[in-house]
Amino acid sequence: MSKGLVASKPGGPEVLVWTDVETPAPGAGEVTLRHTAVGVNFLDVYFRKGVYPWPEATMIPGGEAAGVVEAIGAGVSGLAVGDRVAYVLRTGAYRERRTLDAAHLVKLPDAIDDATAASIMLKGLTAQYLVTSTYPVKAGDTVLVHAAAGGVGLLLGQWLKAIGATAIGTAGSAEKVELARKHGYSHVINYRTEDFVARVKEITGGSGCEVVYDSVGHDTWRGSLKCLKRFGMFANFGQSSGLIRDFALSDLAAGSLSACRPTLFDYIATRAELERRSADLFARLTSGEVRADTVARRPLQEAAAVHADLEARRTVGATVLIP
Repeated sequence: MSKGLVASKPGGPEVLVWTDVETPAPGAGEVTLRHTAVGVNFLDVYFRKGVYPWPEATMIPGGEAAGVVEAIGAGVSGLAVGDRVAYVLRTGAYRERRTLDAAHLVKLPDAIDDATAASIMLKGLTAQYLVTSTYPVKAGDTVLVHAAAGGVGLLLGQWLKAIGATAIGTAGSAEKVELARKHGYSHVINYRTEDFVARVKEITGGSGCEVVYDSVGHDTWRGSLKCLKRFGMFANFGQSSGLIRDFALSDLAAGSLSACRPTLFDYIATRAELERRSADLFARLTSGEVRADTVARRPLQEAAAVHADLEARRTVGATVLIP
């Protein structure tokens, strides 16, 4: 019997209990993995707190992980015992072993280690769809990214620089400001000491940005809209400060703006989309165009403490849990 972190009710980090969890033998089309590294994301916090509905009465958080194939069910092709793989799903990764549908797995290139893979699947694919599909960024665009020193933010800064866009980031401390600068941002605003709306207008000469990528939500959305050019796009892909509850379509009238609430799982809904976007991400990682070099490692059993740090915005970059 392997172990995992199980929540029996929504709540704070304390609802995560380290306990025995069953790992069934793989059925047709399934694979059993031994996890080697598990990613941590705000998505996990949202599920733990009950912001998003649970798939079952109890819930194991965790949206991304890397591991080694231990057993293969009937009808699975393209994978062998011993292969290194990674995946991204909504829940279920905070455990030592897992049996899941093989269609969710992508094989890892030799150049990408397990901890990097576990830290990059959800965040990296999120950055990929944001800049290629939600708003296809082009050279010369000016882009505002909130939480620039977070896992997605650090990737976005590098990706935007590679495209030839001007990336403006916001962060909450001098340390995080400096980290974001080292990851592709042309300008970084400390939102605790500066008015980010005024600074964006100053940086852009009053013209604003083509797009704002906002994972903060409640505390930033009104200011985000004020940072946009005419016809600009507000892309809200998270709510680390709380849900946006008082938004109205009329808020977009100043500048004929657009707004969307994209989610990763719509962009990787088919196997072909998952493979295409993963291949793009892995190519950028292996070429060095994008790097995931800020990865903190913590034991899987310490996930509750990691959640507390994440919610208090004490983390920098990505964190992975090691079984």
